[in-house]
Amino acid sequence: MPLLGSFCLLFSLALALYCFGAGIVSLVRRDPASNRLGETARRAGLACFIAVSGSAFALVWAALNNDFSLAYIHAHSNRALPIAYKISALWSGQEGSLLFWAWLLAGYGFILRWRHKVDQRLTAYSSVILAGIQIFFLLLVNFTANPFGIMDRVAADGNGLNPLLQYPEMVIHPPMLYLGYVGLSVPFAFALGALIMKYPGEKWIQITRRWTIVAWLFLTCGIFLGAHWAYSVLGWGGYWAWDPVENASLLPWLSGTAFLHSVMMQEKRGMMKVWNVWLIFITFLLTIMGDFLTRSGIVASVHAFARSDIGAWFVVMMVVTLGVCLFCYIKNHEHLKSENSLESLISRESSFL
Repeated sequence: MPLLGSFCLLFSLALALYCFGAGIVSLVRRDPASNRLGETARRAGLACFIAVSGSAFALVWAALNNDFSLAYIHAHSNRALPIAYKISALWSGQEGSLLFWAWLLAGYGFILRWRHKVDQRLTAYSSVILAGIQIFFLLLVNFTANPFGIMDRVAADGNGLNPLLQYPEMVIHPPMLYLGYVGLSVPFAFALGALIMKYPGEKWIQITRRWTIVAWLFLTCGIFLGAHWAYSVLGWGGYWAWDPVENASLLPWLSGTAFLHSVMMQEKRGMMKVWNVWLIFITFLLTIMGDFLTRSGIVASVHAFARSDIGAWFVVMMVVTLGVCLFCYIKNHEHLKSENSLESLISRESSFL
C-alpha cells in the first residue's frame, strides 16, 4: 500500500502538470489542434481525481490494517482506536490532511470538468486555475509532507490519537471545514478566469452561485461543529471563546457571506463588479491563510500542527496568488466598470453596501 500510495501521488502530480500546461497552450493557440489538446488536458484533470483517490484509499487502508511501518500511521493511530477514528487518520495529521485537501480539490475539479459543456471556454480557464492550485498541494504531499514515509523499525503499536480529538463531532467537523475551504476554490477559479478572458455579462456568477452556496453551507456546518467542540471539550468559556484554529475558519466565512449577498447587486443593477471580484479573491486568500496559521506553528492550538518549514510554502502561495490577482485586475480593470452608480447615500444600493 505505501508503494501504491506514493505512485498515485506522483502520477497525480504529473497529470495536474499536464492539465495545467496543456490547458494554457490550448487557450493561447485557439486553433482546431488546440481544441484536441484542451480535451486531453480536461481528461488529465479527470484522471487526476482517480489517482489522488487511490492515494487516499491507500492511507485509509493502512490505518484500518494497523500498518505501523508508515510513520504517519504510527503517529496518529493505534490498535485500540475505534474504526471511525482510524478513518479520520486521513485528516488528523499534517501530511494526511494535506492529502485530504488535494483529494477534495481533485473531486471538485472532477465535477467542474465533467460539467464542462455549461460554458466550455470559461470552464477551460477555471480548470487551468484549479490545476495550478492542485499542483501546489500535490508538490507539498509529494516532496515536503509525504504521508507514506517508511519507519526504520516497525513498531508493535502506534501512538494513537490525541484524546481531546477523540470526540464524535471531530470525525465530522474537519471534513465539513475542508469541503467548505476547498469548495471556495471553484468560484475563485471562475472569477479569475472571467477576469482574464474579459467574460461578458454576469453568467459566471450564475454558474458559480450553487458552488458558492454549497461551499458556504459546508463551512457553516463545520464552524458550528468546531465551536461546539471547543465549548464542550476545551471549555474555554463559551461558544465564542473558540480554539484559535476554529477562529481562522470564520474569516473566509465572513467574506464569502458578503460575496453571496453582494453578487445580487451585480446581477440586478450591474454594480459592485470590482467589489465582488475582490471579495472572492480575498475569500480564497483567507482559506490559504487559515492553512498557514494551522501549519506554521505561529498559533498554539490543540489541533494545530507543529512548527515546520511548510509554513513558508503557504506564504509563497499567498504572495503568488495575490500577485496574479493584482496583475489580472490592473490589466483588465476597465472591464469591471459599473453600469450604474449610487444614486444617493440613502438609496437601497447604498444601504446594501
